[in-house]
Amino acid sequence: MRVDLFIAFRYLFAKKSHNVINVISAISSAGMALGTAAIILILSIFNGFSEIIDSNLSDIDASLRIERSDASVFIAEGPAFEALEGIKGVESVSRVLEKNVFLVYDGKQALAYAKGVDEVFVESSRLIEHVVDGEYTLQKGGSPRVGVGAALARELSLRPRFLSKLNIYYPGGNGHLSLVNPASSMACVQLRPSFLFSISSESDSELLILPVESLRELTGLEEEVSAVELRCDRGQIRSIEKQLRRSLPEGFTVLDRYSQHPSTYKMIRYEKLAIFLILVFIIIIIAFNIFGSLSILRTEKREDCAILGAMGASTGLIRRIFVIEGTLVGLLGSFSGFVLGLVLVVLQQQLGIVKMPGAFGLQAYPVVIQASDLALCAICICAISFIIPLLLPSQEPE
Repeated sequence: MRVDLFIAFRYLFAKKSHNVINVISAISSAGMALGTAAIILILSIFNGFSEIIDSNLSDIDASLRIERSDASVFIAEGPAFEALEGIKGVESVSRVLEKNVFLVYDGKQALAYAKGVDEVFVESSRLIEHVVDGEYTLQKGGSPRVGVGAALARELSLRPRFLSKLNIYYPGGNGHLSLVNPASSMACVQLRPSFLFSISSESDSELLILPVESLRELTGLEEEVSAVELRCDRGQIRSIEKQLRRSLPEGFTVLDRYSQHPSTYKMIRYEKLAIFLILVFIIIIIAFNIFGSLSILRTEKREDCAILGAMGASTGLIRRIFVIEGTLVGLLGSFSGFVLGLVLVVLQQQLGIVKMPGAFGLQAYPVVIQASDLALCAICICAISFIIPLLLPSQEPE
């Protein structure tokens, strides 16, 4: 074993009196452990919430979405569209029409984003899992029905059991919207609400689900659609996306689930990065305790340094002894924190120790461990444990 490493181990693990240096080193190591455990635990909780958001969005959004690059409507016909259902890994193909509409219900008004869907969408989506009131159907007794986001329904004071119909307006004629007298300038269809759903704050406050035939009647379109949505086998999404990009005519684009909600997923990534950087900064502050303990330790071991110098040890060798000890203190704390963090995450997964307050539909905080988070955390913590001790200045042996 190298001399500097041997002496550093002796200073760290040998039996000695409990003085202020030992206390500071123990506090530094414990701080590194708690900081590392906090990073793993908080990032795991963040991953849990992110996975829930992604799961909720996937219940209504397709795996892949084909639309025009200029966001205009189109008729989904031609060899490329006819071959969609035959592509390996494609589970369902639905055609949707989407428009901004104006709503009136018992004198209350609101703007909404109407999504006209076909029977394939109704059967293949998991929207039924998010129904909070009413019956999940868009056809009842031969009459079309409409599903309304829960927040939008509250804004309109709307409930499925009420008898009043929802008036849905869309610009007709000159295309101008008159809030004073909307009926004079807009086409209208009247549908009875069938169910309320709750997916996300954005969808709940603006989304309207209705039969595509009703939305076409409202907008005056015949066979046009806004997009063709594909639900695919999760493991083959990328290969299907590449195949579609090759086969679709020019002017069409293929969006995966992340491209359909870029702002949402960017916000999730940026928030996660911000939380990680804040926690790393806290660990850096904690790690400076190691620097302080090394400075005190070197002062206490002045006689040892003088003896080593007299025996021919260089200034660099003596400095490396204390640098190695500081690194060992940091790594020991970090390793303990890793173990503690993983244990806490597993306990939360299995037992749900920390309960979720409020009525969020979750009994306990969700946690998900990602290997990339563990690797990034290990790299950063190890780098801090190596770099902070290197700040210790050189000192000539007396």
